[in-house]
Amino acid sequence: MEINVDQINWLIQNRRSVFVNQFEPDKKIPDEIVMQLLENANWAPTHKKTEPWRFTVFTGEGLKKLAAFQAELYKKTRGQKFKQAVYEKLLVTPPQCSHIISIGMKRSTTIDIPEMEEIAAVACAVQNLYLSTTAYGLGGYWTTGGITFDEEAKPFLGLEREDKLLGFFYLGYIKIPSGKGTRSPIETKTVWVNE
Repeated sequence: MEINVDQINWLIQNRRSVFVNQFEPDKKIPDEIVMQLLENANWAPTHKKTEPWRFTVFTGEGLKKLAAFQAELYKKTRGQKFKQAVYEKLLVTPPQCSHIISIGMKRSTTIDIPEMEEIAAVACAVQNLYLSTTAYGLGGYWTTGGITFDEEAKPFLGLEREDKLLGFFYLGYIKIPSGKGTRSPIETKTVWVNE
């Protein structure tokens, strides 16, 4: 297969986060497309082939289940820091998406591997997910908000104590595109050693 390098460059440079308020409401992505996005994520590089990424996909009534779980967990664990507005946002945001994918990192119990390498592998899987989302003309973003750092969220998402929840990937059709991105020149971040 001949690869069009210009298209690859365009895809990478035009990947953008698209947030829930930019999604087309009540429009659902076919599950088959979401499975293809996840299949592409599954081909991320993985040291010692541990394939540490674990995904739970919420859609339909599952979005309401996620919303109720995260709102109640937030209410239960925040104590004096509880904010009603955050609680309500956790309840209403998930049903505005087509799909939400939890991003888990499963620690290997059979291979001794630094945790950082497993986190990096999952991040590469998410980048594949991001690029695939862009290629399909869909919107999405990776968030570490909500219940990401609550230990009590792990069992709900099929994760063990030693595993990590690395956030959630929100998906939807784009109603309002994100603006053009910018980066400072790569030359300001690169050192060449030639001798």
